Amino acid sequence: MSKGYWLAVYKTIHDADRLAKYAEQAGVAITENGGVFLARGMPEAMLEGDQPTRTVLIEFPSAEAAMNAYSSDSYKKALAILGDAADRDIRVLKGL
Repeated sequence: MSKGYWLAVYKTIHDADRLAKYAEQAGVAITENGGVFLARGMPEAMLEGDQPTRTVLIEFPSAEAAMNAYSSDSYKKALAILGDAADRDIRVLKGL
């Protein structure tokens, strides 16, 4: 079975304090669902594009596990904390 990857790209952060509180709860929800953080933070370099934004890469046992993590009750609690504190894109990718 291929691993799954959750890629979150933060376009805008409106409230860093709420984002930090969200991150605590989200970390619990993600690890409960088999997720492992591989990278997070600001880019080391911008090779293309012009908006250096916070990006998070998480590995899961499968793409299904990544989607289940997002739908979990514990992650819903994290989303309630986040609210409108950030604009972001979240994608689930299937490993090769």
